[in-house]
Amino acid sequence: MIKLTSKAPDEFSGDLLVYFLEKEDAKISAETDGLINRALHRAREHGDFTGAKDDTFLFYPGLTSEDDIGGAKAVLFIGLGEQDDDPAVRKEQLRLAAGLAAKTGGNMKARELLAVLPKEYMLAPNEIAECVTEGLLLGNYRFTLYKTKEDIPEKEKVVGNFILSDGGLSATAVRRGMNRGKILAEAVYACRDMSNQPANKWTPSEFAEFAKKISKQYGLKCKVIEKPAMVKLGMGGILGVNQGSAQPPKLVILEYRTKKDNPTVMLVGKGLTFDSGGISLKPAAGMEDMKYDMCGGAAVITAMQAIAMDKPENVNVIGLVPATENLSGSAAIKPGDIIVHYGGKTSEVVNTDAEGRLILADALAYGVETYSPEAIVDLATLTGAVIVGLGHHRTGLMANNDELAERLLTAGNQVGEPEWRLPLGPEYRKQMDSKVADIKNTGTKGGGAITAACYLQEFVGDTPWAHLDIAGTAWDFTEKSYVPKGPSGTGTRTLVELVREWKPLNRTEKDS
Repeated sequence: MIKLTSKAPDEFSGDLLVYFLEKEDAKISAETDGLINRALHRAREHGDFTGAKDDTFLFYPGLTSEDDIGGAKAVLFIGLGEQDDDPAVRKEQLRLAAGLAAKTGGNMKARELLAVLPKEYMLAPNEIAECVTEGLLLGNYRFTLYKTKEDIPEKEKVVGNFILSDGGLSATAVRRGMNRGKILAEAVYACRDMSNQPANKWTPSEFAEFAKKISKQYGLKCKVIEKPAMVKLGMGGILGVNQGSAQPPKLVILEYRTKKDNPTVMLVGKGLTFDSGGISLKPAAGMEDMKYDMCGGAAVITAMQAIAMDKPENVNVIGLVPATENLSGSAAIKPGDIIVHYGGKTSEVVNTDAEGRLILADALAYGVETYSPEAIVDLATLTGAVIVGLGHHRTGLMANNDELAERLLTAGNQVGEPEWRLPLGPEYRKQMDSKVADIKNTGTKGGGAITAACYLQEFVGDTPWAHLDIAGTAWDFTEKSYVPKGPSGTGTRTLVELVREWKPLNRTEKDS
C-alpha cells in the first residue's frame, strides 16, 4: 500500500514523481535532477506554476529530450501555498495536496507514485509524513465491491503503490509518521467500506462479526450482548426500535485496556444499519441513504481498531455500538407507545423516526453503570436539524463539560474534521417533558439537534459527556481531495486523536 524508500528521487523510474512546493520556493533542492529544477524555474517564469494552494503543474521529462534520460515517466508539482500560523491548517493542506496527488495518479492510471516530502515545511518530520500518508491513501479510496470487473469505469482506477521519499528529513521520524498515517487510513477505509455496504449486506450481525475479528487481530476484548440478555437487562430502547425488524439486535462492546489505574474513556456509536423511520415512515425519495445511519457505530468500531494498533499508554477505552434496524413490521413500535430504558427511566415514543436516541440511551446508561468512565463521547447521524443549522461542513457538538468539549474541538481541528459547539440547557430540556412518562423522544421543531442531545444527557448522570451529531458530515461532507462522495469516515480520526495522549480531566471545573 505504502512504503518508505532510501533511494534518491532521481533513481525512481515509476509512473509519477510528486513534489510539494510552497509559494515562494525557488528550488526543490540542490540534489534534485537539474532538468526538474529547470522545468520548475520555467514553469514559474511563465506563470504556469506559482506554488499557490492546490496549484499543479504536470510534465513529462522524456518529451524534452531526444535521449533516454530514465527517471520518472511524469513529474507533478503541487502547491502548498503560504505557510499558515496554525499547525492544524498546515497539516490539512498537506492532506489536501497529497489527496490531489493520489487523484492525479489515479487519472493517469499510475501504478507507482513516489511522493517527496517537503523538507522545510513547518511541522515535525513525523507529522509531515503522517499527513501526506493520510492524504495519499484516503484520496485513493474507491468502493467498487459490487461492480463487475468489466463495469468499473476508467475514472475509478486507483494508484497501485505509493512510495515516500523522506526529502532529507529524519528517516526514523518519517517511518514513524508514515506507519501512524497508514493505521489511521486503514481504519477510515474500513469505516467507509462498512458505511457503503447496502443494508442487506451490513446488518447488526456484521457489526458483531467485525468486532470479533479485530479483537482477535489486535488484542481487544470483545463482548456482544444478544437479544435475550437485553430482555433480562431491560434495554427497552434497543428492543423497542428492533420490534419491526427480522434482524436480531446487538450491543457490541470492545475494550482496549492498559493499566487498571488509568482513566477510562467510553465511546458510543449509533449503529442503525437501516432506518425506514418505522411507523413514522420517511419519504421514499432518498430513503436509500438511510443505510448510512450506522456511520456513528462505524466510526467508533474502526476507531477502536486504530487505537488498538496505535497503542496509547495512558488511557483505557471502551467502545459500544448498539445495532439494529428500524423497520415498520407488524410488531413495530408505534407512536404513543411507552418503553422502559435500561435503569428504569420511562419514555413516551412520540415519533418512531427519532429512534437513534432510544438505542443510544440504553448503551449510555449501561456503559456508565458497568464501566464508570471518566468521560463519554457518543457519535450519531442523529438529526436532520443539525444539517439545517451547520450544513455538511461541521459536526454539531454538545457537551456537559467545557474541557471535554474543547478537547474534541481541538482534536477535530487537528485532523480536518471541524465541529461547532451548540448549547444545552433547561429551556431546551423542558421540550422533552411528557405527560405520561419520565420523558418523550421528541420536542418541538425548533432546536431539534439540541433537544435530541438533551434526551441523551438524561442517561449519563454527572459523567463528563459530549455528543457529536455527524448527520451532516458522515456523508456528503465538504468536498475534499481525500474525501470521496458518499461516506466520509468522519469521526474515526477525531476519536483516535482525542485519546492519543489522554490526560485526566480537571474534575474541579464547573460543568456546563
